[in-house]
Amino acid sequence: MAKANPAEAFLDMLAAERGAAANTLDAYRRDLGDYHDFLVDAGKALHNATTDDIKAYLRRLKSRGFAASSSARKLSAIRQLHRFLYAEGLRGDDPAAILEGPRRAPALPKILSVEEVEQLLAAAHRAIAEAPEQSPARLAAARIACLLELLYATGLRVSELVALPKTAAKRAEPLILVRGKGGRERLVPLSEPARRAISVYRGLLAAAGEADGAWLFPADSRSGHLSRQVFARDLKAVAARAGIGAARVSPHVLRHAFASHLLQNGADLRVVQELLGHADISTTQIYTHVLDARMKAMVRDLHPLNER
Repeated sequence: MAKANPAEAFLDMLAAERGAAANTLDAYRRDLGDYHDFLVDAGKALHNATTDDIKAYLRRLKSRGFAASSSARKLSAIRQLHRFLYAEGLRGDDPAAILEGPRRAPALPKILSVEEVEQLLAAAHRAIAEAPEQSPARLAAARIACLLELLYATGLRVSELVALPKTAAKRAEPLILVRGKGGRERLVPLSEPARRAISVYRGLLAAAGEADGAWLFPADSRSGHLSRQVFARDLKAVAARAGIGAARVSPHVLRHAFASHLLQNGADLRVVQELLGHADISTTQIYTHVLDARMKAMVRDLHPLNER
């Protein structure tokens, strides 16, 4: 079966051994399908494609107007597929091993400063105090404040955050159990401000008679919990109240801020990898621009011969 359809065997391996999500598998399937169609047009197949064939495919992508980032993503899928074919004995060589991807400038994550995050949190908490007691407006304000405190305290993916069960953070220890990509679980510490925000929000939720469901952030939706889109919309409203451009703020930007601010304050990259739930350290290394800046400052300020 693997020999008849090696690309599907590769995708099965990604799902079974690496816990790849359905969206990830769909993206790989599209990219490899495009590569397969090119090979068929050239009278080739996966078992006899050469390095020159892959180079020709990359040139075709460029002529079709694909950005360097898109071509690099497709080449990554091709590399992994051919590495799999070689490892499984379906080919005696790896024609993609020596290829370099299209050059592209590293995309640095957008982040907010510590001061801007403080502005966001302050605006969210002011909205609670300004809303009438026992009103839907106060509950809505407490929910977004709780979401913000949790996100900045833990760096959760937005999909993990909105789908937290109502039992989250009820442990005696200041920890929260998170089920991430591929069903992988991890424990993430909670800050005291985040725990207080959860307590305030839970109290208002119970007072409104809405605390009986399975989710920490229940909503009238197909999933039964708050959607990512609603959270993103409410977050931009808080940003506007805080005087921060809405285009600069998103749940993912706050996840970036969480990681970057930890590294700025001396956290180990491996620890940040674990907190973010990254399976591979290379994914976390996007944040090394923070480390680079800190190291340059250390050399500038601390090297004994720097002022010669």
